[in-house]
Amino acid sequence: MVVFAGQGDARRSMALLWRADAPADGAEKQAPGPKPGLSVDDIVSAGIEVADAEGMAGLSMRAVGERLGRTAMALYTYVPSKNELLDLMFDQTLAELPAEYDLGGGWRAALTAWAEEAVEFNVRHPWVLQVSEARPVLGPNEFVVLESILRILHETGLGSAEVRGAVSALSHFVRGAAQVIADARTAAKTTGVSDNDWWFSRSPLLDEVSPDFADRFPMIAKLETENPVEENGLPPEDTPYMELAARKTFAVGLTLQLDGIAAAIAKRT
Repeated sequence: MVVFAGQGDARRSMALLWRADAPADGAEKQAPGPKPGLSVDDIVSAGIEVADAEGMAGLSMRAVGERLGRTAMALYTYVPSKNELLDLMFDQTLAELPAEYDLGGGWRAALTAWAEEAVEFNVRHPWVLQVSEARPVLGPNEFVVLESILRILHETGLGSAEVRGAVSALSHFVRGAAQVIADARTAAKTTGVSDNDWWFSRSPLLDEVSPDFADRFPMIAKLETENPVEENGLPPEDTPYMELAARKTFAVGLTLQLDGIAAAIAKRT
């Protein structure tokens, strides 16, 4: 399920994202009724809680209202629709990521920290991975995240085209790794079968249905023999098999990505 940001009214969405229409003293307009007024931040926080718990499929103005003890109609005074709410939620979650990274250890250490933080962020909020990158939200926190990685890559001395390419490659790589980890964690809840039970009930059957598997697929057999996902025969019971695989390949893949940047720096100099 892919969701595209920016489907609400453009002017209203951008004003909410940047709080351009907020009162100068920071006070929120109160909704009518006997209860204290809500705020945009209250609604956004509740929306994030719903999405974290129920996924994108469970997100609705009604569900958010119920979490706040209000009706869906009470929310429309502050947020025009679910479309604008999604934009606000996406941008707000990004505020969890550091705005700056320590460059004292060099660009490579900083980029490693950035990538590791980004993976864990996406795993905490798997619904974020369903928001397509084809249409950015254009919110302040989204720009803060971009600025942070650009500040790191500036230290490499690479040109603008190379920096843009590095940002794209690293972002896609991080999202891909996080997607596998998030999917591995939700597979059991969705199917009723743990990731490990699924793999270890099916993998051994390859020997039965394809006794000549190693001859037919020698490169795959070589890879699994020389570098198995399981370090000691079986993964930890509380760690899905595919999460273990994704984290292992992420570490190796990140090293290769950073080696590529280092090679580009060496070539340039």
